[in-house]
Amino acid sequence: MTMIANPVAAGAPDLSRDLGDRRALTNLVLTWLLWGLAILASAPLFSVLYMLITRGGARLGLALFTELPPAGLEPGGGFGNAIVGTGVMVALAALLSVPFGILGGVLLGVIAPHSRVADATRFIAKVLTGFPSILAGVFVYAWLVLAMGTYSAIAGGVALAVLMLPTVMLTAEQAVRMVPRRMKDAAYGMGCTQTQVVLKVVLPTARPGILTGVMLAVAGAAGNSAPLLFTALFSNYWIGSPREPTASLAILIYNFSGMPFPNQIELAWAASLVLVIIILIFNVLSRLVGSSKV
Repeated sequence: MTMIANPVAAGAPDLSRDLGDRRALTNLVLTWLLWGLAILASAPLFSVLYMLITRGGARLGLALFTELPPAGLEPGGGFGNAIVGTGVMVALAALLSVPFGILGGVLLGVIAPHSRVADATRFIAKVLTGFPSILAGVFVYAWLVLAMGTYSAIAGGVALAVLMLPTVMLTAEQAVRMVPRRMKDAAYGMGCTQTQVVLKVVLPTARPGILTGVMLAVAGAAGNSAPLLFTALFSNYWIGSPREPTASLAILIYNFSGMPFPNQIELAWAASLVLVIIILIFNVLSRLVGSSKV
């Protein structure tokens, strides 16, 4: 059997790229242009990370996570209470917003997607996504803080829940809408009720998309400071009760960055680095969960 030395001459297609071809040249130019724009767009992010690492990384240590904020002229200290307070308020916000957000997403995407209630709810949720966060704090201050007579972690959690709810709801709606119609029809054909279809088919299939929305909402809530100024305020002590003023990383950064003491300014840089790391972790987890097959 004879071997063909030149497959191109034998009729095989030539897949080599010829830069003289107009389409190949256009593709190359646009590819490099997109890479350049991507690098340009990521430059601010990497510059901020570099600044935080160089200025706040030097203070990273166990003391930051176990000690309380120092007084004006005291050395050392940490912000362990702010980390705990942030976690408590974000957890309260998630407990309030995630169940109602998922239920709202199921209503908008499965139960009554074209009803007037769904249209109104969808419109309000989209408006709330652009709602200034400070107004959520003012609303909860007038509604809850004045009624309780004190700033508290509960009020801070409610304010963050107001901001998280539309994100969770709209993401859950899109996730349940992407469930293939044939899966739901098959469940109905087997005699399942609408509740069984939602619980056994729709929610398990849409779980990655729903979890992605939840993590993105949590990441956004963890970095919010304006609503906490009106609801949780701040505290230099460990949280003893959710009904008392509570420290948070965002407010600690706001307070310490304006002080004339070098130690507090260094702690503000370190707290900024920790907060950015927390937000990046949640964003990376949301991408990983969103791309997973469940």
